[in-house]
Amino acid sequence: MRFEGKIALVTGGSSGIGRATALAFAREGAKVVIGDIQVEGGERTLQAIKEAGGDAILVKTDVTRPDQVEALIKRAVETYGRLDCAFNNAGIGGGRAPTAKCTEEEWERVISENLKGVWLCMKYEIPQMLEQGGGAIVNTSSVAGVVGFEGTPAYVASKHGVVGLTKAAALEYATSGIRVNAVCPGVIRTPMIDRIVAARPNMAEVYRTMHPIGRLGEAEEIAEAAMWLCSDAASFVTGHCMVVDGGLVAQ
Repeated sequence: MRFEGKIALVTGGSSGIGRATALAFAREGAKVVIGDIQVEGGERTLQAIKEAGGDAILVKTDVTRPDQVEALIKRAVETYGRLDCAFNNAGIGGGRAPTAKCTEEEWERVISENLKGVWLCMKYEIPQMLEQGGGAIVNTSSVAGVVGFEGTPAYVASKHGVVGLTKAAALEYATSGIRVNAVCPGVIRTPMIDRIVAARPNMAEVYRTMHPIGRLGEAEEIAEAAMWLCSDAASFVTGHCMVVDGGLVAQ
């Protein structure tokens, strides 16, 4: 029960890594605030937490909208009184095209969701954490935030941006009791990856062989990393971008 008595926020909690992390926080004793634009999936996460005896709320949130992010944090504090941990995980994959053929619409859509969304969450989480005397934030980047990949310029740029933003915020609030870190997952078995494999079955083997460990990651494995970074066990860790990728970027 590492998080007994703690309040944890998870954006993108309707499925995949977000759902796994919301469930894990609840299992470890936290009261969970789920923020997601996908209400139906969010309600399934909420129901799973409650059926397991946990305490949680769901707030419909578009992380690209400052008014909705502000309302999310306000609702969390109104309901539970504080905000101890925040996992800023909401994001999208985007389409495939080389840099010169990436459309402006695609660029703005991916950057807005993946980078602006993380910044907006921290913009409203940090003042609350400053007021209460501290907290822990974990942002979801990617192995694409550490190395480059062809054909996804907006995604790679957005995830590199999350790494830089994480480091900047970590330095700014290091003496204020707020730790800011990131997780950088490899290819994780999520509904998004399942859709890609369903459309292009050959990608199952491509994804598998990308990882020296010989398999895709599981959402629960990223949840464990995120929770460790939020926990007191990581009390001397800030500004760190933890790669959880089965050895992918070690190659």
